[in-house]
Amino acid sequence: MPIRRATVADAATLAELGAATFVETFGHLYTPEDLQAFLDESHTIEAYAKALANPHYALWLAEDEAGRAIGYAQAGCCGLPHEDVRPEDGELKRLYVRAGIQGGGIGRALMDAAMAWLLRDGPRTLWLSVWSENLGAQRFYARYGFDFAGEYAFVVGEQRDREFMYRRPAQP
Repeated sequence: MPIRRATVADAATLAELGAATFVETFGHLYTPEDLQAFLDESHTIEAYAKALANPHYALWLAEDEAGRAIGYAQAGCCGLPHEDVRPEDGELKRLYVRAGIQGGGIGRALMDAAMAWLLRDGPRTLWLSVWSENLGAQRFYARYGFDFAGEYAFVVGEQRDREFMYRRPAQP
């Protein structure tokens, strides 16, 4: 499955894919108004273009044989609200694969690309967050050495979700 580093030219594709995968995964949890407010803030062409233009962030796209985007990962500087986060820490910010395609190694390939980029300058502490009830994702991240480190409220419109923070200490 082809995985490639996304460019600013991919902002529209990422906005569409990001919104679609978020709705597929979590859309049932929210009122239509809360869901739309979140999508309008976090999954716009402008939001992805800004991340893609920032040298402290990187995104990858997984595409099927026909060239359709089916998954993506985003990594960058850690912005999680944990007292132990340091400026030099990295974060896996998003990792999504279209429904019906999961389990075929695409998530692993995206994760591997993001991890390699996050660790390109050597060992450092890495972070990520995951919905408290997404047990499959929690098991997936544990296989990469991430352990529970705390929780916070993840805001979607007017709703506050219980979000877990996971940390992987710097490994020589």
